[in-house]
Amino acid sequence: MTSGVDPEANFAVIEDAAMQCAKRGALVLFTPEMSLLLDRDRARARQWIESDRPAQMIERLSMVAAKQHLDIVIGSMPVATAGGKWANRAHYFHPDLGPPVTYDKIHMFDVQLANGEAWRESAAYEPGREVVTVENTPVGRLGLTICYDLRFPALFGELGNRRCSAITVPAAFTKPTGAAHWHVMLRARAIEAQAFVIAAAQVGLHEDGRETYGHSLVVDPWGEVLLDMGGDASGLAFCDIDLARVIDVRAQVPALANRRDIPKS
Repeated sequence: MTSGVDPEANFAVIEDAAMQCAKRGALVLFTPEMSLLLDRDRARARQWIESDRPAQMIERLSMVAAKQHLDIVIGSMPVATAGGKWANRAHYFHPDLGPPVTYDKIHMFDVQLANGEAWRESAAYEPGREVVTVENTPVGRLGLTICYDLRFPALFGELGNRRCSAITVPAAFTKPTGAAHWHVMLRARAIEAQAFVIAAAQVGLHEDGRETYGHSLVVDPWGEVLLDMGGDASGLAFCDIDLARVIDVRAQVPALANRRDIPKS
């Protein structure tokens, strides 16, 4: 996606993608980080985030999942919390109209890049505190992460310990960090967790002035890239996932079974 500052326009893109998925017989739709609202102007974003519209949007997305008989993973959207800050929250919608499974991004993107870009996610967002998995999905047990979480192998190690078959990494990676690190880290996390990694990404020049790297990827448990959507334009792509591959890789190299605690000095 190339999400902008209008949640209704972003919702329309997701709704259309869900319809296309249903026509093609897809079982799950994955969207990037901040699918519903990508806006670095926090004063403008606050008007939407702290209204009742995010709750209405969640209800509407649940209805889309039910209508299309499709599981939908909203990579994340901003929501208000009781503590006064916001949460960067992923939502997993089942088609049964039940409440979505949610995960709040644990690691805050607080960086100063050499090209002058500076980001302070923690100034507005409260970090999550729980590792979250979704049981019995079409891709097996699914681990939820968001963007900057990718840089912290311990989280993926825990998802590996929980024997996730797939892990989501929805993202809005900057172009400099994406070009340097995106592919290599996603492949490494897939190899370490011995799981599929599904990384839907924001791409291109956005309304708020930022530019994102793109390259939505699907990586298999051996580290092979099964899908790369490139870095030029938004769109919808499909990928078949064979869960037998997880069993095969873990049988060949039983790294999860062989893992031991490292002694502390």
